Amino acid sequence: MIKNTLLFFSCLASATYSYAHLGDIDPNSIQAVYADLPLLKKANIPVLYSDDNLQVGYAVISGQMQMRLSEMAHQYGRCGNYEVLESIPADLHTVRSSLEELQGIQSRDQQYLSLARNLSISARPEITDALQHLQSDNIRKTVEWLSNYPTRFNRGPDANKHVQDFYEKLQQMTSQAPFPVAVDLITHTNTPQKSIRVSIKGSERPDEHVILGGHLDSIVGWFGTGRAPGADDNASGSASLLEALRVLLSQKQPQRTVEFFWYAGEESGLLGSAQIAETYKNEKRNVIAVLQLDMTLFPGDGLYKIASMTDFTNPWLRDYLKAINTTYLNIEIQEDQCGYGCSDHASWHRRGFPAIFPTESKFKSSFQYIHTEKDVISPLLSFEHSLVFSKIALVMAMDLANSNEKMPSF
Repeated sequence: MIKNTLLFFSCLASATYSYAHLGDIDPNSIQAVYADLPLLKKANIPVLYSDDNLQVGYAVISGQMQMRLSEMAHQYGRCGNYEVLESIPADLHTVRSSLEELQGIQSRDQQYLSLARNLSISARPEITDALQHLQSDNIRKTVEWLSNYPTRFNRGPDANKHVQDFYEKLQQMTSQAPFPVAVDLITHTNTPQKSIRVSIKGSERPDEHVILGGHLDSIVGWFGTGRAPGADDNASGSASLLEALRVLLSQKQPQRTVEFFWYAGEESGLLGSAQIAETYKNEKRNVIAVLQLDMTLFPGDGLYKIASMTDFTNPWLRDYLKAINTTYLNIEIQEDQCGYGCSDHASWHRRGFPAIFPTESKFKSSFQYIHTEKDVISPLLSFEHSLVFSKIALVMAMDLANSNEKMPSF
């Protein structure tokens, strides 16, 4: 049974509710969010509705509250841990329905976990060969390039300078591809920054999508006033994806459509990925799997020792990650949790799409200088460690996108 906490008079009985509790804050400066419930409480942010089983809370917050939430998350080795909603819901019935839908997704995943599972994959010579062509030095060059921008903040005056440059780089990279590839800029209504999509059309099942993504923005302080090189967070994940794409373009056309995303505005509440995932849900797209790469450079628990988040991710895909590790990677994968909204995978998971989030280390061991001017290339970081994540992305693009595997139906 779901235990719900209601903290705003008896709002469930009403079609609307007042914002009097927000004092004199301009309504245009506030946003509705779903966030990690323990973090909301630690940040002393009023929770208007919550699901204690999910540990997700709903709040309407100001910019100052967002900054406090982000700073609190950083103290616990996490990113923002919240998703900004497209608009403030008219009533709490809407909020309750949305969280009940999320609870249904969690229940589906629990059904899968109750099965006797033994997921394994066979090695394919073409994948083994392709993995040898990935180069950590290419990741280094991309991280150097991206971290040299003063900031990649999604609301800054040059919010799209690096986006446009990256887009042009992708156009050049894909121009000689031997199969159909589209490179698009995606405009958002909740941020001036754009996201980028590279779509490789599937040769046999183009309506089935394997999605590989990471966020391209960076931040120092919620208002984005400082220099934000964002080498680890998240030039690293962006670079790991780019290197996987480079090698994939020299392979055979995948049977399923493979899409790469570089999202806008993750640091301000999963802005780009939330709108993209919502669009895919509304269009009823058949998304087989979503991989999120966010922070891949710091071997906080040791070289080739990574973490796989088990909350708000798909258990079938977590099993798949273990299977490709056994077959291709031979690294150590630890399990960890990061709370709701710690990266863009949450946008896809909440909308029912299978998503997975492997990252550089357990969150308690992650890079301590994220969201500061010290998030730069240093001897603390390892590009060989980051190469592991290019391998994960490439295997998913070459194995899962060339198979009939998918999440079992319940």
